[in-house]
Amino acid sequence: MATRPAAAPRSPRSALALAGLLATAGVAHFAVPRQFDALVPESLPGSARAWTHASGAVELALAAAVAIPATRSAGARAAALFFAGVFPANIKMAYDWRDRPAPAPALALARLPLQVPLVLWARAVGRAAR
Repeated sequence: MATRPAAAPRSPRSALALAGLLATAGVAHFAVPRQFDALVPESLPGSARAWTHASGAVELALAAAVAIPATRSAGARAAALFFAGVFPANIKMAYDWRDRPAPAPALALARLPLQVPLVLWARAVGRAAR
């Protein structure tokens, strides 16, 4: 009797939870953009707000792609790449927050390893959708 690994969710609940997380983050980029503006590297062209809004729009598009069964596999794979791609912003946050009062530096550092399970979760949703 074959059993499926726990890391590969077969139910759409995991995909919908991932879509919900992405949608919530996407909306936050528009609702409270200032906190995200501070994460945008100054070396990027244009305004930090434009990058914040673009990132939020990407998260909303990824949420929709993951939520729709027909695009779930591609959307989840794109979400995994997105989670890996924003990792430098989390590194910048940890560096920028190093001199803030506690617990801010610890929280910023704690975010760094959280990207790994997000990438793995998105990959698992993408594999399950195939």
